[in-house]
Amino acid sequence: MSFKIAIIGAGSVGFTKKLFTDILCVPEFKDIEFALTDVSEHNLAMIKAILDRIVEANNLPTRVTATTDRRKALEGARYIISCVRVGGLEAYADDIRIPLKYGIDQCVGDTICAGGILYGQRNIPVILDFCKDIREVADTNAKFLNYANPMAMNTWAAIEYGKVDTVGLCHGVQHGAEQIAEVLGAKSPRELDYVCSGINHQTWFIDLRLNGRKIDRDELIAAFEAHPVYSQQEKLRIDVLKRFGVYSTESNGHLSEYLPWYRKRPDEITRWIDMSDWIHGETGGYLRYSTETRNWFETEYPQFLEAASKPIDASRRSNEHASHILEALETNRVYRGHFNVRNDGVITNLPRDAIIESPGFVDRFGINMAAGITLPEACAATCMASINVQRMSVHAAISGDIDLLKLAVLHDPLVGAVSTPEEVWQMVDEMVVAQAQWLPQYAHAVPAAKERLSKSTVKTREWAGAARRSVRSIEELRAEKAALKQAV
Repeated sequence: MSFKIAIIGAGSVGFTKKLFTDILCVPEFKDIEFALTDVSEHNLAMIKAILDRIVEANNLPTRVTATTDRRKALEGARYIISCVRVGGLEAYADDIRIPLKYGIDQCVGDTICAGGILYGQRNIPVILDFCKDIREVADTNAKFLNYANPMAMNTWAAIEYGKVDTVGLCHGVQHGAEQIAEVLGAKSPRELDYVCSGINHQTWFIDLRLNGRKIDRDELIAAFEAHPVYSQQEKLRIDVLKRFGVYSTESNGHLSEYLPWYRKRPDEITRWIDMSDWIHGETGGYLRYSTETRNWFETEYPQFLEAASKPIDASRRSNEHASHILEALETNRVYRGHFNVRNDGVITNLPRDAIIESPGFVDRFGINMAAGITLPEACAATCMASINVQRMSVHAAISGDIDLLKLAVLHDPLVGAVSTPEEVWQMVDEMVVAQAQWLPQYAHAVPAAKERLSKSTVKTREWAGAARRSVRSIEELRAEKAALKQAV
């Protein structure tokens, strides 16, 4: 087979390498072309050198090109994969820092809550530019695979306004299933069958079967509470399981910021989180992790390049959906996964226009969703709160309506539990002004926002958050990795 895959945001070096090696685990895909594109020439050069080394080491005919000219990369591409972070870590730092001034403590802040909504405002205009290029220069039947957050908002914009065949992809379901299989004592995650449905990062394991045996709520609660690690790391997640009756896909820290109950007071935050790793609830945890990962990669790049000389091991192919979807579409080997698509009745008690995440099957005919799923009422209610925010956020990003943007932020569950309307109005003004270079649709609103900020009487505070950690130095990271290696 010979076709072209374009990767936008290929400067996300580690993730691009994973996608690349996964795809090359499919025997029929050795003779394809990867066209890499990114706004950073520096990152683009690094990832191309790594991928070229992999091709050379495995004696493959695979072609790798790299360019900052996005349209050139997209020309004739059959598949386009996006893993962009518009504004980079600079804008992301504001997504965490500014809401903290108003008492909003986020662990991740890239999917919903104040940070996720502003992230969507930066992403959506760019997503629509991608879609325009795809329509004009890519293969006639091109498929757009979006990995970038905020997943639902980006995918919603690409489908409704970009008019491109789009699917959103995430690995939260797989990771949640691996946890469940472990606590239930499975020898392999493959022993667990499940139906998981909802919206991205608020997806629910509504049916679980271990080797064909149905697992009920009480058994699952007991298994998690007995686990020596997860019983501490996933306290909030287990509490939601007890109250809702089903387990959520999302990590302890990420789930906490989608709900209005667990992060609204500093003392409550420390009660429910675990500081053993960023993902369990640390304030700004993902920002710290991302910053450390970038610094580590820049410093240790020669080691990453050397590691690329190893043979590709097909047995270590990851469970990221992309390679499996492409394999099913091109070879007709059927793949079952969980995909982000427009609802259109797949989940009976969520709106038709919402972007849902639910089971589907892929073959030559495309992605075929399993329809007729009804969520438990509490799960649907929680999803609905986020869907309403997502819809307003997408429409605000398209129209550049700053008042609608403020209403979207106001209706976010955690923001609404913490902040007053006056605080929300000022916070959004402050975030739009700080991120103006990435928000072209709000250029007309920036002068008035600056004027309001100059006259504001709303009080703020400089607050690091309830559970903040400093970014570790390279030396500290080296020492930690050495200690872990010695312990093993």
